[in-house]
Amino acid sequence: MTLADQIPFGMSLPHRSPDRISAETVRAVAQRAETLGFSDLWVTENTLDHVTSFDPLTVLTYAAAVTTTIRLGASVLVLPVHDPRMVAHQWASLDALSEGRAIMGVGIGRPQHYAEFEVSPEGRVARFREQVSLIRALWANEQVTHHGRYYQVDNARLGIQPVQQPLPIWMGVGHPDALRRTARLADGWMGAGGSTTEDFRKAVPALKAALADAGRDPTRFPISKRIFMAIDDNSAKARATLHRWYTEVYHNPAGTETSGVHGTPEQVAEKLQEFIRMGATHLLLNPVADHAEQLEACAEVIRRPV
Repeated sequence: MTLADQIPFGMSLPHRSPDRISAETVRAVAQRAETLGFSDLWVTENTLDHVTSFDPLTVLTYAAAVTTTIRLGASVLVLPVHDPRMVAHQWASLDALSEGRAIMGVGIGRPQHYAEFEVSPEGRVARFREQVSLIRALWANEQVTHHGRYYQVDNARLGIQPVQQPLPIWMGVGHPDALRRTARLADGWMGAGGSTTEDFRKAVPALKAALADAGRDPTRFPISKRIFMAIDDNSAKARATLHRWYTEVYHNPAGTETSGVHGTPEQVAEKLQEFIRMGATHLLLNPVADHAEQLEACAEVIRRPV
């Protein structure tokens, strides 16, 4: 049995790097990931950034145009700094243009996100809940009237509806309150790439318990994690590549050992198997350099017998 026989694997689309990213690289990785059988392509949202970073909707729309079947996700949008009416329209448009392949991941973000966009952090959880409710209503109904604490609409209608009903919304924070919120509101969960392996180990049983409390079947709820990774036959080289990422991009050198995965193909395969043992039902592989080359290495790893 291989890793790919056990769960689906997603692939990070080149979109954020300390180095330049070309359109050709994005196209090549998107098309090759689809050919290799990866289930989905993912990006993050990092608008004001110290490294190269594409807008998530723009790069996903480009990927949609050059592929036909692979799904397209963002994990996560910092929803409270956006207008939910615009978000609903953007993601319905992506879903329509991709013929039903979009997955929208959302979260409440960190304090710096609110400062960057001059949005008050007060009531951010209540705002977030209302935003999710309004987005779902706009996706599901021809006309929507909503009078809430933050948003007021009367007989509102999106210019286009998503193909998927419902278009899935994933969430991605590991705090106990956020896990309970995920269990009530979301269609899937993805642990952040910057979160530790131990965080994931603790979050999975807590999320499953929250799903059960919410009357939902934990076995039918996607549980994932973004994994920053580097593979090389020289394990020291793989570690150095990942360490550069956690040092230059995340400013968290400790993440090289506590959060990421690096090593030879055999070592990486065993580490990925451990995430499956912890309860992952999907994993997002996020190479941090030489994306096209690492894509091939990832495909070989998940297809090797374990």
